[in-house]
Amino acid sequence: MAPTLESLRAEVETVRAGEIAKPVRELAPIAVRLHGLAMQYTEQLAVLSTSQYAAMKDGHQNLAELAEAGAQVAFAATMCTYAIHRRTEVLLYEDGDETPQASRDNLKSAAEELVHAAKTYRRQAQRLSFRLASTPARQEDQQLITQALASTPAAPEPRSSTTGPEVWTPPTPGSAITAMPVPPPNRPTSRTL
Repeated sequence: MAPTLESLRAEVETVRAGEIAKPVRELAPIAVRLHGLAMQYTEQLAVLSTSQYAAMKDGHQNLAELAEAGAQVAFAATMCTYAIHRRTEVLLYEDGDETPQASRDNLKSAAEELVHAAKTYRRQAQRLSFRLASTPARQEDQQLITQALASTPAAPEPRSSTTGPEVWTPPTPGSAITAMPVPPPNRPTSRTL
């Protein structure tokens, strides 16, 4: 993963150093590849989150770092797409910037995100290689995986679609009443770039 991201970062830097005279032709292939990688990395993250990887030592921390790296790749792809727009908006708006400077700024952000993502993937690969190469670490991970499997509750039996809705019955005297979980309050999700 890291070499692929570094190669794409070099392509971004090459375009950034030029005039960006043909932004769609120069940047769209990079943006498409980055968006594809972001989707691939997200799929891998989803698979890893439900695998034995999550039970290994620092598994959840590693997954969080992989999620961040995937987001960085997606952001880099978006910045490349935005760089195309910034370079072509002069065709749409009278006050559009005719210079490539705005696009260069977007490409600089994309390159920085790719550097961070590549470092994260390289660090993760080194950690995993170390753990796989170390017999004590492998044994520790196997114990953690075994414990996780032992403590995993059995999946609930699927309800039959013919049984109809569940009917609430009042508790009998002396029985415990369990509280229903309350969803968290809605929070604003908008953010500014």
